[in-house]
Amino acid sequence: MTRIRDVVQTALRTGYLTVDAENQLRQLLTNPYDREDFNAFMILQEAAMTGKVKQESREQCTCR
Repeated sequence: MTRIRDVVQTALRTGYLTVDAENQLRQLLTNPYDREDFNAFMILQEAAMTGKVKQESREQCTCR
C-alpha cells in the first residue's frame, strides 16, 4: 500500500505534484496515518507554498 511519504518523496524529487498524486493524497489522508506521514505532508505543503514543488492543478486553473 502506498504511504503519504511515498507520494511526497516523488513530488519533492521531481518538483511536481500531479493531479493524480493530489487525489491519492486526499484518499490517503482519510485513513489513519503516522507521524512520519504527517511530517512528510507538512514538508510538501511548505514546498508547494515556497514554489519548490509546482502543482499541476494550479497550472490548469483558469480562474484569473
